[in-house]
Amino acid sequence: MTNDVTMEPIRNRVEESDLMVLDLEKLWEKGEVVTFDIAPLLDRGLVLREKTFREAIENHDWTQYRAKCVAVDVSTRAIVPKWAFMLVAAKLHDEVDTVQFGTPGDLRRDEYAKLLANHDWSRYQDRNVVVKGCPSELVPTSAYVQAMTILQKVAGKVMYGEACSAVPVWRRRQAERGPAKPVAAKLPSRS
Repeated sequence: MTNDVTMEPIRNRVEESDLMVLDLEKLWEKGEVVTFDIAPLLDRGLVLREKTFREAIENHDWTQYRAKCVAVDVSTRAIVPKWAFMLVAAKLHDEVDTVQFGTPGDLRRDEYAKLLANHDWSRYQDRNVVVKGCPSELVPTSAYVQAMTILQKVAGKVMYGEACSAVPVWRRRQAERGPAKPVAAKLPSRS
């Protein structure tokens, strides 16, 4: 007996669909996000002594931050003068991708706000969009909220998750979408 089973090639129906995937993590083209904590340069982590602070800044190895995004912060309840943060930023300027005051979360939030403000949203016009939802520490929740508010202006439908198991989030009302597309009727088969 011969097996004359003809196998059809496997089709990726997700790729064949009109879904567009927005992967917020792929928008990030910057370096790793790290923290520069000023507290270790303070007396007992609380008091800034200008001479010792400036010496510590001069002797610090700034090359370790090369091509990274640095959040400059102070982990203690110390009151640090603004010039101290400015001095750190000046030293980091030539080494880093981005330097900003605050926590790494603050930095990611602000950088994603810029990325999304400059993103080309026209490709999502009247399309069904899946905002990829993978657990990532990189993408802040604020980026998902900002993307949603922008997508509501252009997309026809927005979902969250993976293309094969997306959760519907929003759909433009039919009156806002324009004329309905004709749907082929499926007639019952006669046996």
